[in-house]
Amino acid sequence: MRVASLFGITLSLAIGIAEVTVPVTQAVQLGDGTVYFVQPPKLVEAVTIYKDVNFPGGTYYFTISVPENAGESLQKVTIAQREGGENIQYDLDDTRAFVGTRDRKGTPLTLGSVTKERKTRTITVNFDPPVTPGQTITIGLRPYSNPSFSGVYLLGVTAFPVGEKSHGQFLGFGRFQFQGSGRDLWFP
Repeated sequence: MRVASLFGITLSLAIGIAEVTVPVTQAVQLGDGTVYFVQPPKLVEAVTIYKDVNFPGGTYYFTISVPENAGESLQKVTIAQREGGENIQYDLDDTRAFVGTRDRKGTPLTLGSVTKERKTRTITVNFDPPVTPGQTITIGLRPYSNPSFSGVYLLGVTAFPVGEKSHGQFLGFGRFQFQGSGRDLWFP
């Protein structure tokens, strides 16, 4: 394994006692070219405001913090449904991302492709350009509607650094609990 540079470089100036520390942090790269984060991002929050089954037009927010010492920019995030009574269907063209949190939206981020792998129930959100270290960002996924079946739905979040061969770091699960609203009951 090759580690490019995990520690800061200290430069001493010839005049006086002044010392300047220049932090240099690069990604960990294995001999086969696989790139890893030095310090992985963190899943800060996964939330939706609307928790009723069949609710149309909600948004599922995933807030991720990319630490300054990540060693590499964030290229993409995958969100995979691991549990739940039905497959959630998303309007991928309405996916959003921005700097900040859902309550404190900052600058919109430009997204590359947003795709779905039906077999693994995975959504992939690509950033173009990649998200630089030291930022907190939020992804907003827009389902066509909340699931029809109440219960717990687990969505696994994985972050990938920039690189042709990058290793995804699992950040944790977003846990959504949907419930019947009482309006969806049908009596003959």
